[in-house]
Amino acid sequence: MASNTYPLFCMGNPLLDIQVKASQDLLNKYNLKSNDAILAEETHFSLYDEIIKFDDVVYVAGGASQNTARGAQRLLPAKSVVYVGATGDDEFRNQLVRAAQADGLTTEYVTIPGGIPTGTCAALISGHDRSLVTKLSAAEKLTVEHIKGDHIQNLVRGAKVYYVEGYFLTVTPEGILEVAKHAAQQNKIFAMNFSAPFIPQFFTKVLDEVLPYMDIVFGNEGEAEAYASAHNLSDPKDVKATALYIAKLPKSNAQRPRLVVFTQGVNNTIVAKADGTIQEYPIIPIPESEIVDCNGAGDAFCGGFLSKVVQNKDFDIATAVGKGHYLAHQVIQQVGPAYPATLNQD
Repeated sequence: MASNTYPLFCMGNPLLDIQVKASQDLLNKYNLKSNDAILAEETHFSLYDEIIKFDDVVYVAGGASQNTARGAQRLLPAKSVVYVGATGDDEFRNQLVRAAQADGLTTEYVTIPGGIPTGTCAALISGHDRSLVTKLSAAEKLTVEHIKGDHIQNLVRGAKVYYVEGYFLTVTPEGILEVAKHAAQQNKIFAMNFSAPFIPQFFTKVLDEVLPYMDIVFGNEGEAEAYASAHNLSDPKDVKATALYIAKLPKSNAQRPRLVVFTQGVNNTIVAKADGTIQEYPIIPIPESEIVDCNGAGDAFCGGFLSKVVQNKDFDIATAVGKGHYLAHQVIQQVGPAYPATLNQD
């Protein structure tokens, strides 16, 4: 039985990433964009059988929130982060456990019976872009009843900071609200990431139901534009205006003003506050020749940022953004959402 006092509680869809370098022909064959994240439809199912035969296939323990959890744990003292999600009872699950343990992450996977496989994600890399096609399988079987169970509830009660990926809105909004309401009632910090443009675009209603509980909102410029379009804002491409709009929305826990943090690739990261102020922070420059793969950079940014939130509830925003930029800078020099052997802990 795990300790119940992990300061950072992360929850999401644990996935085994199946990563390959993709040609434009492969993207065209499955009608995929070069830089996107979608849920697999039946027309995509043969994609997985096709790419596991590639000579350069790489398997990575993934899932957005799990990537973030691994990154945060790498920057924090041992046993600082626990990750909750659902898997099958198969070898892919065992691979996920081993990979998480290599980063020091404690995983509390709920095993779904009945032969349902562990979730997978086709990660198709073309240049610096990545097209993610996710087949949730067991990952979408986590329920609010699982989250209300004694063991996960003990983990929830023991935590100080909570992080959930936007993808999880497609699985159990009720489960997210169970955690989010606890955070608001106890004046703890609840953070969430939009994760992909299709979340604000097609899951607008459930996102709006959870947003009042979000103390920190993460996203990127594409997700900001999708949110703005879904909410009929006047200029969907005005990332600053969208950030300020979200920052000022009503909150369940009014004691803690909301922060909205939008990364913009090579451009400045934007942080908006509920008081109407906005700040920009430049990324760490890197020659294009040193960029290996941008897959997982956003998740890494959140891991770095949250490591500072966990260390101090009155964290300095500039320091948190700086640590997010640092971890993202490290990840883009690796293949997939992997972390290098050594990281700067300061």
